[in-house]
Amino acid sequence: MTTLDPAIAARLKRNADGLVCAVAQARGTGEVLMVAWMNDEALALTLETEQATYFSRSRNTLWVKGETSGHTQQVREVRLDCDGDTILLVVDQQGAACHTGARTCFDEDRLR
Repeated sequence: MTTLDPAIAARLKRNADGLVCAVAQARGTGEVLMVAWMNDEALALTLETEQATYFSRSRNTLWVKGETSGHTQQVREVRLDCDGDTILLVVDQQGAACHTGARTCFDEDRLR
């Protein structure tokens, strides 16, 4: 198990399940690709490997983006918001970011 740097861990504000919201944004365009969740281990692995690693709430396990689909996220920057409750990943996206096959998870339902 990979351990998160204690200085970084101390800055995180996790939800009741010990998770922090993570937003993936395309490098260069700023396009928001997807939103997922991270626990401390997922963040530590992301920082170590530069591959976006998330925590699946439905499967209760870690998953590396693109591990099965090939639609990877090479992480170029990791930022923490001012409240410590959201992580921004600036990534180079290969293929679709959304599990539906769309480039982003925000392509379909424009409310306004």
